[in-house]
Amino acid sequence: MPLSGPRTFVGFGFGAIQSGLFLAEAFRSGNFGRLVVAEVLPDVVEAIRRAGHHFTVNIARARAIEQARIGPIQIENPARAADRQRLVAAIAQADEISTAIPSVKFYTADGPGSLHRLLADGLRRKAAAGGPRAVVYAAENHNHAAEILQAAVMDEIPPAERAAVAAQVQFLNTVIGKMSGIKTDPAEIAELGLTPVTPGAPRAFLVEEFNRILISKIRFEPPFARGIGVFEEKENLLPFEEAKLYGHNATHALAAYLGAARGIAHIADLRAVPGAMDFLRAAFVEESGAALVRKYAGLDPLFSPAGYRAYADDLLARMTNPLLRDSVERVGRDPRRKLGWNDRLVGTIRLALSQGIKPKRYALGAAAALDALEPGAPVERLVPLWQPSAPDAGEQAAVLALIAGAQSRLRAWMAGGFGNLNDV
Repeated sequence: MPLSGPRTFVGFGFGAIQSGLFLAEAFRSGNFGRLVVAEVLPDVVEAIRRAGHHFTVNIARARAIEQARIGPIQIENPARAADRQRLVAAIAQADEISTAIPSVKFYTADGPGSLHRLLADGLRRKAAAGGPRAVVYAAENHNHAAEILQAAVMDEIPPAERAAVAAQVQFLNTVIGKMSGIKTDPAEIAELGLTPVTPGAPRAFLVEEFNRILISKIRFEPPFARGIGVFEEKENLLPFEEAKLYGHNATHALAAYLGAARGIAHIADLRAVPGAMDFLRAAFVEESGAALVRKYAGLDPLFSPAGYRAYADDLLARMTNPLLRDSVERVGRDPRRKLGWNDRLVGTIRLALSQGIKPKRYALGAAAALDALEPGAPVERLVPLWQPSAPDAGEQAAVLALIAGAQSRLRAWMAGGFGNLNDV
């Protein structure tokens, strides 16, 4: 499919989500004549340029892996002055922009190549020249990523110009339930029959086919319309962000830490662990789901018993798709962060308790995550991780007691030879 549309798309970060979601959907839409991406790894930039400005994404469907070749794309390295100039010019002409970098912490950095400075320079030029209005998708898996990015960008813009820039751009939060990864093991790439990002490259993008992405409601007056039409706008995105964090992310982490305790390599291997899938579904539906349905009943069909069961069943099937080859190590990385007071495991425990539900299964996941962080550590080891959030003493005690009880159950499960998880 050649690029032929009238629009310009600009992305920051050339990872699996940028390549397999934003660039792929922009390309597939046929609405963009120009695809531009910023990437800080010089070898990746040069590889794409040598490959005729094209790349390949592997898409894990239910029964097979398919390849999609995407391009041409314009790829630029923000560390280089000439590349920065081209990026700023592209932002000034862009209709849609996405940031898909490791964390909101990387929105700002020293030097002229910082993401927030490039956006500020391009948006100032857009406003001054009367360029097209643009939306910025913030895809950093943070409930307030758009607000954080907007504040950083606006701080770089002279006060006299801020109103004009604000009229031309809207920063959008996103809920991205698409699972993806980068494969670098040559044996695994060969076994799965993956096509590298570029010919001879040492890595391959592997993403699932799912593309139902939720975004903040766009406030521009007509005739503005998105070129990436598959995304779904929501008036209030926060409940759906909580469903992602306390449902999808929490259950994915629960699966990973139980898998690590069991000694398995891939999330899909849990299908063969006695009782594991029933255990995960019960956690998803009866703990996370029951709490969210109570909290947001009537807001959307998702927040109903039937809607949430369908959501859980779909995600569990996708999480354990053997063709996605999602590793326990990848999903369970950084247990310190995932045990945070407001993060997926402890945050889900707190949500459930606030709705009168005892989340014994997520407590088991938190116990397993603590064991992954520091084998044999007492639950009090969690307290320093929570202090930045200044938790209420009574709530903290209740959460600690629940996880302490789960530690005993976890030890019994492991010592007993990993029996049926439903009995734990």
